Amino acid sequence: TANTVELIRDGRKYNNKLRAAFVVNRRIANTVIGRDFVAALDAFPDMAALPTPLMQRVAYVETAAAGLTVIEGAPRSEASREIGQLAEQVILRSRELAA
Repeated sequence: TANTVELIRDGRKYNNKLRAAFVVNRRIANTVIGRDFVAALDAFPDMAALPTPLMQRVAYVETAAAGLTVIEGAPRSEASREIGQLAEQVILRSRELAA
């Protein structure tokens, strides 16, 4: 993570409009490592973690194997809801930074 953050910081030297955020992906529910990982991201205050993690779910694998997104292949699933929330957060954050 530190190496990726350093690359983003270097990129900002050339493009000061470059923005980034963490997305916790494949988080396993109710585990210590999941909570600890999110807390570890606090070490990078210039790159916040978006509040919706993507949990480890079978729907992601099944729909990808079918060549679909979860929104297409499992529109009523928790995975689809997570992706929708994440998209809303990305759009909101983009608008806030543009203002």
